[in-house]
Amino acid sequence: MRLFSISGLLLLLVSVALADAVDDVRCNEIRFSQSVENQNLESFRSFIDADARFVGGEVSRGPDEVVAAWGTFFVADGPKIVWRPQIVEVLHDGSLALSRGVYRMTVTSETGKRTDHWGTFNSIWRRQDDGGWKIVFDAGSPAAEAPADDVQALLERSDACGE
Repeated sequence: MRLFSISGLLLLLVSVALADAVDDVRCNEIRFSQSVENQNLESFRSFIDADARFVGGEVSRGPDEVVAAWGTFFVADGPKIVWRPQIVEVLHDGSLALSRGVYRMTVTSETGKRTDHWGTFNSIWRRQDDGGWKIVFDAGSPAAEAPADDVQALLERSDACGE
């Protein structure tokens, strides 16, 4: 009986630690998006692992290449992008996490016409030696159509994470 109690307690502790890690990654993903929404390049860079790979039309390797590839989002008249996680999963050892969700990129033409482009992102986060999280892999794919209203609402919802 005592063995079951100890095993149960250990399982509970692991579950709590994983729940905390899931929330940490979820909040980091939101803060990462907010760094772009607020055009805070220094904050954006701080989320990128030194060995990161961002996969788009081409592969950007490391913070310098990623920042250069994402530069268009940091100019006043450039496209705007916002994303939020729908799913966050953390490995049991707490070393890696997957964050997946919806993004909306808004492009405004020279005539002022606004066009929204929707898609799905996938980010792999690695726990750092200091306990924080940084992105090691990131990729997105466009959606064939706009997502359902409840999914779109994720992008407008206020969140306790903040920047």
